[in-house]
Amino acid sequence: MGPTLETERLVLRLPVQHDFEPYAEMMADDEAARFIGGCMPRGAAWRRFLQMPGAWAVQGFAMFSVIEKSTGLWMGQAGPWRPEGWPGNEIGYAFHRRAWGKGFATEAGLAACGWAFESLGWDELIHCIDPGNVPSQRLAGRLGSTLRSHGRLPPPYENAAIDIWGQTRAEWRSRSPQR
Repeated sequence: MGPTLETERLVLRLPVQHDFEPYAEMMADDEAARFIGGCMPRGAAWRRFLQMPGAWAVQGFAMFSVIEKSTGLWMGQAGPWRPEGWPGNEIGYAFHRRAWGKGFATEAGLAACGWAFESLGWDELIHCIDPGNVPSQRLAGRLGSTLRSHGRLPPPYENAAIDIWGQTRAEWRSRSPQR
C-alpha cells in the first residue's frame, strides 16, 4: 500500500489492474506514445505497465495513476521514477489523449513534485524530455523546471538524445508561499 494524493480535480494513487485498459489504449495511440517508447502491442504494454507497481514494491515510489475525481477515469500517470542508470531522480508523466488540454498534467505534476521533495526528501528532480517534445517541455516549465543540460539515457535507450530539465527543492520552495 502506498500514498494517495488529492488535488482539486484529481486523485493520484498506486496503479491497479483495471488501470491497464486505458494504459494499453494510450500505448496504442501513435501520438500519445510517440515520446514514451512508441506504440506497442497489448502484451508489451502489459509488461511495461507492471514496471510501476513493481517499482512501488521494490523502491517505495513510482509514478501514480492519475484519476479524474468527477468521472473516475484514468487520465494517465505521473510521479517519481528512477530506473537503474537514470541521470537523476525524475518526475515523469504520460497522459491519455482524453486528458490533453485540460491542465491535468500540470495539476498532477505539481502534486508529484511536491510529494517527491517533501515525502521522499529529494533535493533535486529532473524530467528527461525528447528535444522534439515541445508539449512536455512546456509542462516542465509550468512545473518550475528549466533546461539544465543535454544527455542520454542508459541502454537500451542510449541512442535517444534527451534534454534534462530540472529544479532543486530550494527553487521549488521559492516559487510559491504554499510550497
